[in-house]
Amino acid sequence: MLESGQIMHRELLELSHKELDRLKVVSDITQGRLTQVEAARLLGLSTRQVKRLVRRFREEGAPGLASRHRGRPGNNRIASEVRQHYLALVQKHYPDFGPTFAHEKLVEQHDFPH
Repeated sequence: MLESGQIMHRELLELSHKELDRLKVVSDITQGRLTQVEAARLLGLSTRQVKRLVRRFREEGAPGLASRHRGRPGNNRIASEVRQHYLALVQKHYPDFGPTFAHEKLVEQHDFPH
């Protein structure tokens, strides 16, 4: 029970379906209902990776199973200026083309990288 003046803090945790499946399996491991080898087979991971997940779950709880890459830009993204340049070309020269054909024309006519 909270004393007067104390505020209860709750964090909202977003997990994907895959992460929710992992949470259930890792929870089963920590409660002794499942072995790490069985969990690895269920999740399609190595036992070593399952051990890492269990360790993170014990240290951080459910938030430890959330992806560390969420909210970060991808490593292979195209620079914003370059992207805008090629989008403008598509809008000007190929507005009615589908994405595949527009890409082919950008490669042929505008030196777009493959």
